[in-house]
Amino acid sequence: MEREKIVAIVNDFLVNEFEVDGDEISNDANFKKTLGLDSLDYIDLVVVIESNFGVKLGEADFKNIVTFDDFYSTIENKIAGKNV
Repeated sequence: MEREKIVAIVNDFLVNEFEVDGDEISNDANFKKTLGLDSLDYIDLVVVIESNFGVKLGEADFKNIVTFDDFYSTIENKIAGKNV
């Protein structure tokens, strides 16, 4: 899956399902501060990612995510690893 498509899908569900202001989403924006998610929101986020991309992110994956670019890369790498 192309990165542009991943970004579009992710941004769409963040805006529509997590009520994030789309103007605050940028590659270098701080992922955790921008989203302001609690632990239950992270569970919902994992479910949405799994249903949209067929991959599951774990706690270790989120530890390495600082920016939205990191988040997109993590999903992209999971997808690539799944298809190998």
